[in-house]
Amino acid sequence: METRNELVRTTTRLRQNRVTRGCCLFLALLSIGYAASAASDVDPDAGIICEWGKQGFDLCEHADDEARVEALLAEMSLDEKIGQMTMSIWHNNVSPQVIREKAIGSVIHTEGPVPGDTPADWVAKFNEFQDAALETRLGIPLLVGVDAVHGQNTFEGAVIFPHNIGMAATRNMDLIKRAAEITAIEAAGTGFNWTFSPCIAMPQHEHWGRVYEGFSEDRDLTIAATRASVRGHQGGDLAARHTIAATAKHYLGDGATEGGKEGGNAVMSDETMREVHLPTYAAAVDEGVAAIMVGFNSYNGINMHQNRYLVADVLKGELGFDGVVLTDWDGGQRFGPAHTVINAGVDVAMQPGNHEEFMADLKSSVRDGTVPMSRIDDAVRRILRLKFQLGLFVDPHAREEFGERIGAPEHRAVARQAVRESLVLLKSENDALPLDASKPVAVVGEHADNSGLQSGGWSIHWQGQTESYRGATTILDGISEFADEVEYAVAGCDENMVAETAVVVVGEQPYAEFKGDTDELFLDDRHSEMIRDCRQLGKKTVVVLISGRALAIEPDLATSDAFIAAWLPGSEGGGVADFLYAADGFRPAGKSPYAWPRKVEDLPLAIDDERALIPFEFGLEDY
Repeated sequence: METRNELVRTTTRLRQNRVTRGCCLFLALLSIGYAASAASDVDPDAGIICEWGKQGFDLCEHADDEARVEALLAEMSLDEKIGQMTMSIWHNNVSPQVIREKAIGSVIHTEGPVPGDTPADWVAKFNEFQDAALETRLGIPLLVGVDAVHGQNTFEGAVIFPHNIGMAATRNMDLIKRAAEITAIEAAGTGFNWTFSPCIAMPQHEHWGRVYEGFSEDRDLTIAATRASVRGHQGGDLAARHTIAATAKHYLGDGATEGGKEGGNAVMSDETMREVHLPTYAAAVDEGVAAIMVGFNSYNGINMHQNRYLVADVLKGELGFDGVVLTDWDGGQRFGPAHTVINAGVDVAMQPGNHEEFMADLKSSVRDGTVPMSRIDDAVRRILRLKFQLGLFVDPHAREEFGERIGAPEHRAVARQAVRESLVLLKSENDALPLDASKPVAVVGEHADNSGLQSGGWSIHWQGQTESYRGATTILDGISEFADEVEYAVAGCDENMVAETAVVVVGEQPYAEFKGDTDELFLDDRHSEMIRDCRQLGKKTVVVLISGRALAIEPDLATSDAFIAAWLPGSEGGGVADFLYAADGFRPAGKSPYAWPRKVEDLPLAIDDERALIPFEFGLEDY
């Protein structure tokens, strides 16, 4: 008898080749856990399951996916259409029963309870929700989304890559693509078919708490990284089992708000918008990105959730985007009534807190003519099209065979490569680098032995965490792989240490979104003192800075012998050690994706500002 994985492969092959007898496909699908109500017949030529839902709606009566979309749309009630336009959160307001009753079209997993400790637990939970969707009248499958923004960062044990700021520092587009491919596999293996990434903001102000989510302040670098990331997540075929739908976010100008305020107002001319910020989204659309999320910010005083000009006219009209536009968290009513958002061109409302209120509000607006049915149909058509593209009408269930690949050594090796290539050498003097493995080394600072601190926000939890997590390698762990003798102290160097060189690991605490907005863009006093103390004790002082943005570091740079911008490296701290010890002949490769300020008062800096302490694209290429 075939194993489960063999049946999975058989199912995929049947979908692609469409030549095997329908009865065999049907048996294979039943063997991988289909709900009995989901399907009762298969058309091998069409490559889909024919009958869906309690009604047994027959998709095989229609020639292609577009015809099937139109047929489903014509069959749907207003309540079912609004259900498809609604996303809620699985562990709070939505249960399988609510899915059945409301025909909710998508669910999100983010901060809060988790389905369990193993990939199998996650797969089982999200399959339970999927089964509920399949048991509705029309049996339309569920989209299951996650903020997998630097790896499948919500699952403890998955590989967590450097945040986008670090990935862009590598200038290695093949590596960015490979990281996205691995993220897709590990997200699929925990039950997801949709990720809300990549963030393709171009941060213009270091005060913003989301700088690290963007690739760079540079348009062309962001465009290249955007293309690589979308290709990696989605591959050449969204229906392939190892791919997931990607989401470019946050449209538009989220990184250009006044004062770098999260959700603030981006004031710019139409010319600047089109020359600087829009091209990244044009690139994402050109790559076939499945979805685009609008931002919390306003553009010249009009919130992006309600900006019909930029969403309906520019994004969907001028750029020809035919995918799904969705809100950010609770965006369906956060800035005004539901009709103001839907009429602007948004298709899916992410409503973890109040999906029932949103649905009732939207239904009332359709009934009284405020929202035309043509707008509802356009939204639902886009949602259904994505579900067909993802192959959910062939196999809606989670890709459980990828569970065993989560955190796999080959995945961690790619992340480790990304870490060492992302590090930017800002200073190297007095032969402080590379380190000699035969000599004792002092390692100091809490960031050196804490994978939570080295990963930043959006790591296991929304705001990250200040303790280590399972499966990760800290920077100290990595150094210990090389050095014969390591002296570690959280508080800093002391006179009893015998090592001649000290690696001082300092940086920011984890943060995400508005909680990272700050004016304090410099190291705190105790970290600066730690650097000075090690130097005053006569040690060669190598500083490793963990940060989600370029800080004002001029005094700390002057105190050090070597200084490395390590960004937020994620789970593979061994990559930092590879850099420090020039493992296997490694030479520094990272280039700064931002200009660094000499002092906070100089911000915001233009990308070519002569006042910069460290210019954009700087990075020493030798020790």
